[in-house]
Amino acid sequence: MDSIVNCAVYSDGCRIENIELEDISEALSKEDQFVWLGLREPDENLINIVKQEFNLHELAIEDAHRAHQRPKIESYDDTYFLVLHTIQMNEEEGVQEEKQFKIGETHFFLGQNFLISIRHGSSLAYTEVRSRCEKTPKLLRKGPGFVLYAVMDFIVDHYFPILDLLEEELDDLEDKIFNEKFKRETPAHIYRLKSKLNEIKRTVLPLIDICNQLMRFDSDLIHEDIRPYFRDIYDHAIHINEMVDNAKEQLTMALEANFSMTSIYQNEVSKKFAGWAAIIGVPTMLAGIYGMNFAYMPELQWRYGYPVILIIILGVSISLYWFFKRSGWF
Repeated sequence: MDSIVNCAVYSDGCRIENIELEDISEALSKEDQFVWLGLREPDENLINIVKQEFNLHELAIEDAHRAHQRPKIESYDDTYFLVLHTIQMNEEEGVQEEKQFKIGETHFFLGQNFLISIRHGSSLAYTEVRSRCEKTPKLLRKGPGFVLYAVMDFIVDHYFPILDLLEEELDDLEDKIFNEKFKRETPAHIYRLKSKLNEIKRTVLPLIDICNQLMRFDSDLIHEDIRPYFRDIYDHAIHINEMVDNAKEQLTMALEANFSMTSIYQNEVSKKFAGWAAIIGVPTMLAGIYGMNFAYMPELQWRYGYPVILIIILGVSISLYWFFKRSGWF
């Protein structure tokens, strides 16, 4: 089946063989080995076969098949069911100014002698993780708990490059706010970036509780020597959560700065309008006075009246322009 990425049996830290689905029950019956099954968007028929072979709980299987689950961890008798969200850069949108990413899901079933990983949506393959685990037989000997840690660590490590790209986008946005004139697109860009950070926070925040529970569960599903490794993922989740909070706070300040810069820009425009209105008001006022056509206006009979009025208009206008220019209005 195309949905089966890999199905292998491990014993004493080494891969023994790849097996078919129908042979899983026999492999699980042996205490000194465990099965690592990787699936990619399985159909209902395949998921039911997996349910029967591993004796999984019906409610967990229903969640694993439907996908679109929030990050969580649930315990079903002697099995843990986990949901983690994966984040992957959208390469098709990577050339654009705004960075786009896609959210996927990976579901895990952890048992005494098996680990099942089920990928939904956008997600990198875990071939690299499998290869890395097989190169450390000392840790792989600890059982499927170490495999769960390795895959979770791989998922969390891919959060950091996404955050770095979003922080670069935020830095570019701040430069534009202070170096360019007001644009209507800037507040919308800020809100879109904030929405992306909220999406990452919804992905990362539950991971803190998941790691806490994995470290504290009183169960032998996870070897005692492996539990401290989940503290490393916990620390990463805390760090990422702090990065998101700091970026959101920086975005809030950027939005406030944008509003302030917009107000300053509008004030500058208003001052220019007011200055030009004052300059234009001088000839308008004088033209209005001498356009009233009174019968007795002695200066109208003066030979030099017209050039004097022109000189006054030019002189006052130039003086006003110089004054406003010196005051920074122009």
